[in-house]
Amino acid sequence: IARSFADIGDIVRGKDLYSGNSKEKKQREKLEENLKTIFGNIYKDVTSGNNKDTLQTRYNDESGNYYQLREDWWTANRETVWKAITCKADASSAYFRATCSDGNSQSQARNQCRCPKSSGANADQVPTYFDYVPQYLRWFDEW
Repeated sequence: IARSFADIGDIVRGKDLYSGNSKEKKQREKLEENLKTIFGNIYKDVTSGNNKDTLQTRYNDESGNYYQLREDWWTANRETVWKAITCKADASSAYFRATCSDGNSQSQARNQCRCPKSSGANADQVPTYFDYVPQYLRWFDEW
């Protein structure tokens, strides 16, 4: 699950290195065009509010890729994406590395691959940062 989550993050942020065969390449190009359209619409929306000058400066992208906006969107929504891809996981599903912490020790993310709520901590924390590891380094780990 963590690797798929990281791949989704790469695709959303426009950092996916894998192009696949010619059929997959065409599908990925279509997906990328759709993402540019979606983030173009988000750009128009967020730059029409009170902080429009600041946000226009931050998110302006001459190429129309909106990479900074995509990065910020992923950071703001990665927890929701994690919940979405783990919502049908068995209750006994556990993330394969000890990434949850109660302050004293680490434990596996159980209960649909999510860290439990502990005092002062957010419930359903994403138990991985694979989405911030460059894709080519994750490939080394997989191979």
